Amino acid sequence: MGSQKPTDMSDTQAQLQEIKEKKQAAEAAAQEANQEAGAEDKKEEKTSTLSVKSKHHRGKKYRAVRAKVDKTRAYTLLNAVDLVKRLSYTSFPGTISAHLVLKDTGESKEIEFPHKTGRSLKVEIATEDTLKKIEDGNIDFDMLVATPQFMPKITKYAPILGPQGLMPNPKNGTLTPNPEQKKKELEAGKMTIKTERKAPLIHVPVGKTDMDTQKIVENVQVLIKAFKKKLKKLSIAATMSPGVKVEIEEE
Repeated sequence: MGSQKPTDMSDTQAQLQEIKEKKQAAEAAAQEANQEAGAEDKKEEKTSTLSVKSKHHRGKKYRAVRAKVDKTRAYTLLNAVDLVKRLSYTSFPGTISAHLVLKDTGESKEIEFPHKTGRSLKVEIATEDTLKKIEDGNIDFDMLVATPQFMPKITKYAPILGPQGLMPNPKNGTLTPNPEQKKKELEAGKMTIKTERKAPLIHVPVGKTDMDTQKIVENVQVLIKAFKKKLKKLSIAATMSPGVKVEIEEE
């Protein structure tokens, strides 16, 4: 009993560190992807300033692994995944994400990865109990599915659910006459991914650094196939690793 508390504290510290590192990695990945997409001339100075500022915060570990990536070339998908796994330096299994640059904004696709990405979704079907949880500020789900008949009751909570991306929506299938089936699909890994609202960029987790390399490769291949000729550039990165450009085969 006496040894359990320190372990719990250690686990909590590890979780907090993972959250901090994921936030830093997400910001860096988004910035790099935006630069890949090509910023407008009037924004170049601001982007350059952000890049310089970002470099000041890079530690020795990052600079060391960053030097092992040849930024002048694109790697085959298999080699890129293998390299990212080797260069990841977190003390926990880091999340590997794919960063896509498309030709246009407004693109979306419904996909289902062949392998779990290590990220489990908690999907809830809207009920009266759900409304009570929202009122109490106890939102413990990642996605909310509802029937069209139930939507009038949910609409009043739009100011709470909307900013968190939790409002049921016919575009992503979360507003449906068959919520039970949609819940099963979402929890099994089916998802709708789309570009950012003002940029042709997509960022999506495709696996963990402790996963089999081939499984991650197959997940990324689903993304490549989904967007086909609309895909301009692709890179992958772990929670704490530099981005690695991926070679896109011409069809």
